[in-house]
Amino acid sequence: MASIKPVGKKACVIGGSGFLASCLIKQLLEKGYAVNTTVRDPDNAKKIPHLLALQSLGELNIFGADLTGEKDFDDPVAGCELVFQLATPVNFASEDPENDMIKPAISGVLNVLKACARVTGIKRVILTSSAAAVTINQLKGTDLVMDESNWTDVEYLNTAKPPTWGYPVSKTLAEKVAWEFAEENHIDLITVIPTLTTGPSLTPDIPSSVGLATSLITGNDFLINALKGMQLLSGSISITHVEDICRAQIFLAEKESASGRYICCAHNTSVPELAKFLNKRYPQYKSPTEFDDCPSKAKLIISSEKLVKEGFSFKYGIEEIYDQTVEYLKSKGALKN
Repeated sequence: MASIKPVGKKACVIGGSGFLASCLIKQLLEKGYAVNTTVRDPDNAKKIPHLLALQSLGELNIFGADLTGEKDFDDPVAGCELVFQLATPVNFASEDPENDMIKPAISGVLNVLKACARVTGIKRVILTSSAAAVTINQLKGTDLVMDESNWTDVEYLNTAKPPTWGYPVSKTLAEKVAWEFAEENHIDLITVIPTLTTGPSLTPDIPSSVGLATSLITGNDFLINALKGMQLLSGSISITHVEDICRAQIFLAEKESASGRYICCAHNTSVPELAKFLNKRYPQYKSPTEFDDCPSKAKLIISSEKLVKEGFSFKYGIEEIYDQTVEYLKSKGALKN
């Protein structure tokens, strides 16, 4: 029997072609929402076949919009009760992170929020931030617990400029600017802070975060080094299934009592611990287990206690996360059986 669509529930997903966003659109459509989404080039069918395929699930309108376009978001957010902002510039190879990532991330988030302030009827805006906006600091020790009160140390990043420093700076400053603007303009803002995201993707290409999370299985040395770099910079390898992050975003969008920042993290580990787990569970892929250059234990855990206390429960633990991701990589021809 066809489900009865909730009347007039409409959401906008900014930056709809990505890994998280396309999964979120699918969940919203399955819940009966009509969805507006934005992509940079809606006429390029090669880049958005996964979004065109989702139109069979319900009403999905695809708009062209660019983060730098000041008025690009007025039409997509019009008539929507909920706005999910996921678009963010990512360019890890950039020689000029300031202009390639940091400035566009800040102006992009402001352009979306300004459109939300101009339009009536928007009940809540849900911004996707990142654990990279929480955990990067010079604190020493182990067994540290990071929660929503923690912020990444931007001054340290700007001074030390470790590899990929531009991304955490862009996510931290964009989230802080969003909070400032939302307060001044009485916008009900929630920020969701996901960790390294993996699981099956609807996108035509395998997302970079999936490549990173599975590098110990695929044996990609460049990405294994990037994973080690991630632990050294942020203090842990913390992993969450894409579907749980999207479920959390919708849960928080609909839950009236929700307010502030919410970390969404299913599992905290380190590179050596993760390698041991993967080697035991999938011995056929012979994950490396010797790491002289990486602490065996994570410096910190990223706590989802606030989200869980709000009433959310994670569907996928580390076993299911990797079982599904391995099957997905096999289906894409990126892993042998």
